Amino acid sequence: MKKLKDTRNKEQEAAEPKRNTLLSKMGLDNPVNRSDSETDIRKRPDRVGLYLKKYGSNFVFDEFSDAFLEKTGTKDLMKGVPIPLRQEDLEAFQGGEGLSTLHIAENMAWIMGIDPKFKYTEHYIAFLLKLYNYKIYEGILKEGRDAAEKEDFDSACIHFRATLCMKPDYLHGMYSYARVCREMYLKSTDEEYIGRFKAESIDYFELITEEHPNFAQAYYYLGYAYINMGLYTKAELAWKNFIDKSHNSQDRKEIKERMKQIADPIMIEKGCNDVMAGRYEYGLAILEPFLKTQFKTWWPLSYYLGVAHLALGDKKEAVTSFKRVLTINGSHLESMQALADIYASDGDRDNEVKYRKKIELVQENLKSSFS
Repeated sequence: MKKLKDTRNKEQEAAEPKRNTLLSKMGLDNPVNRSDSETDIRKRPDRVGLYLKKYGSNFVFDEFSDAFLEKTGTKDLMKGVPIPLRQEDLEAFQGGEGLSTLHIAENMAWIMGIDPKFKYTEHYIAFLLKLYNYKIYEGILKEGRDAAEKEDFDSACIHFRATLCMKPDYLHGMYSYARVCREMYLKSTDEEYIGRFKAESIDYFELITEEHPNFAQAYYYLGYAYINMGLYTKAELAWKNFIDKSHNSQDRKEIKERMKQIADPIMIEKGCNDVMAGRYEYGLAILEPFLKTQFKTWWPLSYYLGVAHLALGDKKEAVTSFKRVLTINGSHLESMQALADIYASDGDRDNEVKYRKKIELVQENLKSSFS
């Protein structure tokens, strides 16, 4: 994992009105100012916590003594609140040489990061801020980055989540968390794990563009994420924002080259969008020339050509297009359904039955693969 540098410069820290976020420029329906239930890690749905909860078994709980509470002035915050301890901490905590409050803070960070909705998270936050102010979440962030450098990504993820419990809009916590979630899904082969961590990573990169719209690196990673999802227009917009906001000449050069490479996919996406919007002739005019290029093997190109041809009454070209889809993607149900419907409308019972049986076979295979 690349070093998660804490470079605090004007590019990253300057604020803009939230109406200038990436999502609003895209014209998406997402509200610019999301509610706490979407932005606060203590309140939002936890996509990835189930993979971290195993670490909770490393801890047992005890309570601070009255003497300690009186000494630190935290009796009102911590009386009766269970304190997380590792097994090896118990003897020292219960009367040996004692544990430093920083050691206890580290334990609290683990509990909060494992489960931000833990019953006593708010107590831990108040306690730590009273003793250490904002420096505590900066220290926890450093622990997370050190773990990331060692590729101990679970520990890094837990620490970054803990910083976000303490300050949900903390730029460096948000960025580090998004980055480590990305590293975690890139190194996995488990589909559900990949899906959950990818969604969390992308969501946090998007949240950064809303909360800290001048922070260039979020747009850098969003562009790559969108390309991976086949969203080339969104990737282009993200990267335009990156080029506009970044002062890193090497990264800007890289992204300018990438943008040249996605010029054709962006045009294909535009043609597909025209077809979906009912602008069939416009869509055909854009898409047909790409059948003579390297993109002829992209099945969505042929599928949307088929949709456009069919809508314009050209069944012969529609059939050719849908069959071409199936030579590329043999289990594409929508193309099979379109062919079956075309043959049914023409009274070609044999071909209609042929494609309806193929649909049933694919559906059965899909059902068995998920059972």
